[in-house]
Amino acid sequence: MIENKSFQSRLRVVIIYFIVVILGLVCLLPLWNIVAISFSSSAAVTANRVGLWPVDFTKAAYEKIMEDNQFWRSFFISVVRVIIALAINLILIVLMAYPLTKSKSEFKARNIYMNMLIFAMLFNGGMIPSYILVKELGLLNTIWALILPGALPIFSVIMVMNFFLGIPKSLEEAAYIDGAGPLQVLFRIMIPCAKPCLATVSLFSIVGSWNDFFSGLIYIQKPKNYPIMTYIQSLNVDIQEMLKSGMNSSSLENLTELSNKNLNAAKIVVAVIPLLIIYPILQKYLITGIVMGSVKE
Repeated sequence: MIENKSFQSRLRVVIIYFIVVILGLVCLLPLWNIVAISFSSSAAVTANRVGLWPVDFTKAAYEKIMEDNQFWRSFFISVVRVIIALAINLILIVLMAYPLTKSKSEFKARNIYMNMLIFAMLFNGGMIPSYILVKELGLLNTIWALILPGALPIFSVIMVMNFFLGIPKSLEEAAYIDGAGPLQVLFRIMIPCAKPCLATVSLFSIVGSWNDFFSGLIYIQKPKNYPIMTYIQSLNVDIQEMLKSGMNSSSLENLTELSNKNLNAAKIVVAVIPLLIIYPILQKYLITGIVMGSVKE
């Protein structure tokens, strides 16, 4: 095949790259500005003098966030929450999605379960019934109150189910002929072929669990059990309380460099760092083909 190197094709490529660069800058520059604000002094931030570089560089906002043990306790709680929620999500999603790929003759109750999932995705009981349910189950102030209400994300179930439906039936039929059972087909054929989709729903689970602060406000009544997002959301610069606490001279000097604006910017930076670490790890699976090397129908 002869590569087309006409002026129109080159111009098209230049325009596409230009648009991609512009969109990348639109996404990157606001985040960079937030980083600059988090390292700037309170006076510079209040005067709107901070652009892409910190003004009157200071680490007071980050020192405020990490000065006590509660930050690290909340960080550990969020890490445990993400790990447990991810494991439960993947197990329930796969075990729910695979049977729904069967026809009605193979799984007679398929349509009933499918209708229940769609109904639950479109309608929910609301915050108050959810709180009452969690309270009656005795889950308040426990990590399970942050995990179990979202243990089965229905959108992810439908996504994985549709992915399973795209895998050639020839693979399943060949496995059954060789004597494999349903669980062997699921774990040895379907799941390995569905790595890109499972990586996607894993990313959804990790991001959702890590960024969720509202569940902590509702279900966790003891601040010591707050997840990291709830903890940093509750942080605030209360000058009067700081003065009453009898701070030393160095802390009083740092107070002049700290405000709610640069503290909130530091919160955003702290919240984004773990996700920036995790995303490149899962990216290689997100760009992998659906069924590479398998039989095509």
